[in-house]
Amino acid sequence: MKAFRILILIALSIQCTPSPSEQLTKAIEEFQSFKSYDSDEYPLGDYSEERFEKQAEFWQKTLKKVKAIPVEKLNDDERISHKLLAFVLKNRLGSHEFKMHYNPILSDAGFHNSLVYRVRPLTTKKVAFKYLNLIQAIPQYINQNMVLIQKGIDMGISQPKVIFKGYETSYNQHITVDAESNFYFKPFLDLPDSLTETEKDSLQIEAKKAIEEGVIPSFKKVKSFFEDNYYLTTRDEIGVGSTPRGNDFYQNRINFYTTLDLNAEQIHQIGLDEVARIRLEMDKIISEVEFKGSFEDFFTFLRTDKQFYAKSPKELLMFARDVSKRLDEQLPRYFSTLPRKPYGVAPVPASIAPKYTAGRYIGTSPNSTDPGYYWVNTYDLPSRPLYAIPALTAHEAVPGHHLQGSLNSELPNTIPQFRRDLYLSAYGEGWGLYTESLAAEMGIYTTPYERFGQLTYSMWRACRLVVDTGMHVFGWSRVKAVNYMASNTALSLHEINTEIDRYISWPGQALAYKIGEIQIRNLRAKAEEALGSNFDIRAFHEVILGKGTLTLPLMEEEVESYIIRVQNNE
Repeated sequence: MKAFRILILIALSIQCTPSPSEQLTKAIEEFQSFKSYDSDEYPLGDYSEERFEKQAEFWQKTLKKVKAIPVEKLNDDERISHKLLAFVLKNRLGSHEFKMHYNPILSDAGFHNSLVYRVRPLTTKKVAFKYLNLIQAIPQYINQNMVLIQKGIDMGISQPKVIFKGYETSYNQHITVDAESNFYFKPFLDLPDSLTETEKDSLQIEAKKAIEEGVIPSFKKVKSFFEDNYYLTTRDEIGVGSTPRGNDFYQNRINFYTTLDLNAEQIHQIGLDEVARIRLEMDKIISEVEFKGSFEDFFTFLRTDKQFYAKSPKELLMFARDVSKRLDEQLPRYFSTLPRKPYGVAPVPASIAPKYTAGRYIGTSPNSTDPGYYWVNTYDLPSRPLYAIPALTAHEAVPGHHLQGSLNSELPNTIPQFRRDLYLSAYGEGWGLYTESLAAEMGIYTTPYERFGQLTYSMWRACRLVVDTGMHVFGWSRVKAVNYMASNTALSLHEINTEIDRYISWPGQALAYKIGEIQIRNLRAKAEEALGSNFDIRAFHEVILGKGTLTLPLMEEEVESYIIRVQNNE
């Protein structure tokens, strides 16, 4: 009888033990539902030290649970979720370990001007009041971030002085003489008709009060913080290796941004090899157009000849829209699944344009009534060559970031929400760069100069591998990095300077583009060789995009499985 009772207890114990799938599901649900800072009290988030410590403790516990799950007992989709969740948790713990929350500043962005992305048309009463709550929270948000940044300065974690030339535009434009002329008040000038006049008046009164008593004084604090403190105490050295544990931090960023086990020396050499390969392709086009002069002379010609530049911001935007529409019409020939969300083409907001990149994609949530936006920088037109717009458009709009990002967010509910929200630069930026060459197959480049523009964009990303590792590991000066970029790409000198500052302030991120693109290009070549006439470009793209964001090793596994399925006629 005693033995029987023991057997019953063992059986009950086995029944009560969650399966590996159930364990993973629970870990994912806990991860997705964990809210350490999102509440009515903090509409812009809680940036207190306590919040970051609480987060790190939760991530550590969750990672321990995830590692204990026997992966071999999960199905294919579950294995992807398991590996991605572990990757995300490790990165977040790494970010906390290296105190990245003490340094929320980039050359072209920062805690104080990232708020511009939150400004949208106020289409409903609910949206209008939510936005009012947001601007009312700006003072607390800025105060909390300045406390963190001061801790970073005290520890030697900060950005170098050199990147802050012209940075005053990021805060001065929000220090206005009145609320009505403030950027953050503009949405209240066009309130929806569904609101009564009383509601409109009430919203505008409260918004003016929030801006006059909170927003404008807060940006005055930001100005004082930077000009009376930060600029005077921050570091002179440009390489992140000069900061505490800087070399370890850079390796951590390599691992995250490439999702591969590479080191700086390997990446530097990959960059040098790519630069040499692309240079040969450039030389062919220079011969094709029968240019008389040196390689450097050709770059000077491209940078200075007026035929290559728009005469007005409107002309630049119209050209970008024309390219966008020509890309749209080609999509069904290359993709079997297209996103439901449309996108618009708009200028980069004036408040951030001077230090901003040439263009960027700004997405929205699937449930939002707003479209995605392909932002084109119309600031300093002589630095925005038209021959580069087709490649830029393919990358930022379609078939680049808008298509990939929208499909990712529109994945079925069987895919966990964290994967539908996930963005990894090696995957997303690698895809974006791959689509620049795909645009050639789509017939988008109509002149040799536009084909050269695509090559110079590819060269630009190859140079990033060289200059990013050069500055952060091999002791390159800023001048050396600028000269290397200027001698190998046809980018304008303004854009080269803003880009170099970006790499200085954002170690490792620039490595993702070319590393990811090389992986996709190599996997496509492998599939084409293995499948021959059975290779289908639409099916290949479905494999790359169909499971959403992946690490590069996971992407390789998916393509290898695809090859085997086609070979077996499955």
